[in-house]
Amino acid sequence: MEPSTFPRLMQKAQERIVVSVGGSLIVPDQIDTAFLTRFKALILDKVRRGLSFCIIAGGGRTARRYQEAAHAATPLSPQDLDWIGIHATRLNGQLLRNIFVGYAYPQIITNPTIDIESDDPVIVAAGWQPGYSTDYVATLIAKNIGAMRLVNLSNIDYVYDSDPHKNPSAKKIEKMSWPEFRKIIPDHWDPGLSSPFDPVAAKEAEALGLEVAVINGAKLAEFSNYLDGNSFVGTVIS
Repeated sequence: MEPSTFPRLMQKAQERIVVSVGGSLIVPDQIDTAFLTRFKALILDKVRRGLSFCIIAGGGRTARRYQEAAHAATPLSPQDLDWIGIHATRLNGQLLRNIFVGYAYPQIITNPTIDIESDDPVIVAAGWQPGYSTDYVATLIAKNIGAMRLVNLSNIDYVYDSDPHKNPSAKKIEKMSWPEFRKIIPDHWDPGLSSPFDPVAAKEAEALGLEVAVINGAKLAEFSNYLDGNSFVGTVIS
């Protein structure tokens, strides 16, 4: 698909889907070029079929490495550490925007509350300000652009009723309501929290009536199945 086909593609586009891509997928240790290549191919295939996307980049290991290095040299406040993480998401976001060059909006969105006027089939966003996770940014962008579906690509196959790393008997959940989801996660968010979806973002998503699909980003075929309306491995929260 060539960039010159944009006008035809955007005339066909019927829905913009928000996709939050965990930093652990982009940079698990080194930059995962194989994942990025497959992810790009999948997104552009769905664009051909009439979808468009707003993709939010996480910070992952890049953020943690910079935070640990800075904190080792100079004790830093949580806000300062958060800013390092935010800039890591923006670096990853720039990487994503560049792999979609010719298809993506030319700027990375770093403020999810501003009006976004774009006919580009791909928009890339990143972290906003201290105290707000990329899950929350993704949710605010969904609200801003009127998206009703948000896909959270992470490193887990399902949401479980308890932490499967600590409880071997944890049960997977394929479909659940927001009240059910919020019962199994903490009430508050902090930068070190391990949760399938940020609690603050969950409250906002519930208020918006947003559908969130939690899918293992290493299994992009499942992401494709979800977008096509087929059965898939993952959890839907609505």
